[in-house]
Amino acid sequence: MKKRPSENSSGIVFKLADVMRKKGYSKNMLCVNCGLRFETVQGYYNGSISRVDLYVLAAICRELRCNVQDIIEYKES
Repeated sequence: MKKRPSENSSGIVFKLADVMRKKGYSKNMLCVNCGLRFETVQGYYNGSISRVDLYVLAAICRELRCNVQDIIEYKES
């Protein structure tokens, strides 16, 4: 079975790309407005991070005016 690109083996699904698309944000815009490195935003966008940084997550949620569950979801296998 093929894994979705935004899902890691723990069942955590990152939905940042969907939220950004709906709100009209680019990765560069989010980086500048949140003061984050591009690589950091890219990791959350692609779901390739292995550890969630609460500071980063809070900055993203604050900027996008959303909740954590809008960006990260747990799905049982």
